[in-house]
Amino acid sequence: MRLLFILSSLLIYFISSAQAQYQTSLLDAALTKNANAVVRFDELHVSLNSKNSMSIQRSRVVTVLNESGNKYAMPYVGYDNGRKVKDISLIIYDKEGKVVDKFRKKDFKDASAVDGSTLYSDSRVKYYPYMPIDYPYSMELVYELSTSNTGEIPAVWPLLEDFMISTEKSRLVIEYASPQLKPIIKEKNFDGIDFKNLSTDTSLVYLAENIAAFKNESYSPSFGKIAPQLLIRPVNFHYEGYDATINDWNDLGIWMHKNLLSKRDELPVGTKEIVKNLVKNETDDLEKAKIVYKYVQENTRYISVQVGIGGIQPISAIEVDRVKYGDCKGLSNYTKALLKAVGVDAYYVHVEAGSDKIGFEEDFPNLAQGNHVILAIPYQGKYFWIDCTSQIHPFGFIGDFTDDRTVFVIKPDGGELVKTTSYLNNENYQKSKANCDLDSDGGITGEIIIQSKGIQYDNKFGIETQSDDTIKKYYKNYWGTINNLDIETYQFSNEMETVEFIEDVQINARKYASKNGERILFAPNIFNRLKNVPPRYQNRKLPFEIQRGFLDEDEYFIAIPQGYVLESIPEPIDIQNQFGSYRISIEEFDGKVKLTRKLAINQGHYPKENYKEYRSFLKQITKYDASKVVLKSNI
Repeated sequence: MRLLFILSSLLIYFISSAQAQYQTSLLDAALTKNANAVVRFDELHVSLNSKNSMSIQRSRVVTVLNESGNKYAMPYVGYDNGRKVKDISLIIYDKEGKVVDKFRKKDFKDASAVDGSTLYSDSRVKYYPYMPIDYPYSMELVYELSTSNTGEIPAVWPLLEDFMISTEKSRLVIEYASPQLKPIIKEKNFDGIDFKNLSTDTSLVYLAENIAAFKNESYSPSFGKIAPQLLIRPVNFHYEGYDATINDWNDLGIWMHKNLLSKRDELPVGTKEIVKNLVKNETDDLEKAKIVYKYVQENTRYISVQVGIGGIQPISAIEVDRVKYGDCKGLSNYTKALLKAVGVDAYYVHVEAGSDKIGFEEDFPNLAQGNHVILAIPYQGKYFWIDCTSQIHPFGFIGDFTDDRTVFVIKPDGGELVKTTSYLNNENYQKSKANCDLDSDGGITGEIIIQSKGIQYDNKFGIETQSDDTIKKYYKNYWGTINNLDIETYQFSNEMETVEFIEDVQINARKYASKNGERILFAPNIFNRLKNVPPRYQNRKLPFEIQRGFLDEDEYFIAIPQGYVLESIPEPIDIQNQFGSYRISIEEFDGKVKLTRKLAINQGHYPKENYKEYRSFLKQITKYDASKVVLKSNI
């Protein structure tokens, strides 16, 4: 009887312990603070069995605290012809840590990773479309992969995955069968992180625990620049039938050009003749390149497949020419082949693309860095960069998707890291000129012409392809401080040679000004007010970054209604500091109110202690931008 009691007690203890393991209420408060989800346990176990044999095991449990945390618990794994899914399973726990559902490999859906494409038919994903019915819940995903491509070791092991997600326990294990297979590890942003390096002669082992979530503060640097992570790169590896030994970026460039790009640039004779005929009257290589780029824009379309999905080798130029579409790798290689056909050199380039500027690690040559491919065209001692996936960007203008970052240029004789075009401060320029008439009822009519360059061009030029309804909604939102706004007419001029976008808009607005007896009050800065001030923080944790500076210049003339005169106007303002400058003046000019405004914001990285000063600067701008003049009836 006593033995039965002991066994029963032990059974209850083990069941309770298992259930309590993922009980949400037991989570440390430091891990749930500022978090939408908590990674309870995440282990990556890589076994490098030989130069052409690798297995990857992943075990990951994440507790989702609210709906915003669902994106961190998406159960899926990608695979292709070179990477096989040996097993995959999923367990769902409720907030008490009790198992509420289990799914095995046969329960997972299987789909193409690239919809609508036959070129990438072997790129697939196994996933389970789990829909939570209550929060919090926990999800445990376990899978195992096998591959002969040992160059596909995961390039980054993140100890934190994103803002607003914390980590309770993270473990990386890489076992290697011989010293030659040992990869190189780089620790990044490890200050203040509780971790242990438990590596041995045959394995690399890192363990980290209790890493609190980072709150995404206004103007925070991109997460990849501040997050703790382990960068991983193989030195001796095998990829898609080719062996490699990579010690620097030059080695990697030679290997990629020889094995992954060579002989992928063949084209049908007919296509060669087409492009040769297009450039037959041109002798300048840059002008030839512009013609070829336009041909690609008009005759192909882009499908989204990142570097790393579908491999890193581009589809052959012949295939892209046949189907008239491709991903960034395929279209860049195709354009490179067309340029070669007309005698113009171009180099294939890996880049980490996105609105955040993230460059390659200069001391860490890695096959897996980058998520996009563009081309570099050498001309008169500099590179012209083109993104072959865009059907609308001007030649040589890459915008904020790939600007101002270190990229990997792949040449026949080696690779090199190069900085792409930087659109700095005053180059991101907007000039606004307006002439308006104010009537005695407070209504306003007028015309504004806006010229935009640099990143300000990039932010705007796409509007010309939108519908009339979308364009009018855009302006009503953009000029949200103008009550009762109607857009009467608009015209656009997209100057692609000079990369300028010009907007000519005519507006009217009833009761723009406030009328009070014999006086009229209105803000002469009608069209370009800074409206938003970033939030105040009692105890800011992170540094801040102004990723892109800009320069705005505005000149507005507002004719005052007959029978009124200026009674009062604000004093001129001139502010200059490390973040930029702001000047605004309002004066009477030939029976009109004239506003002159100039705002310059400087790109830069700043310590958290300077954030209060920057916020104060913006707060002053919003105040003076809203300054009003008073008109008084003289009748």
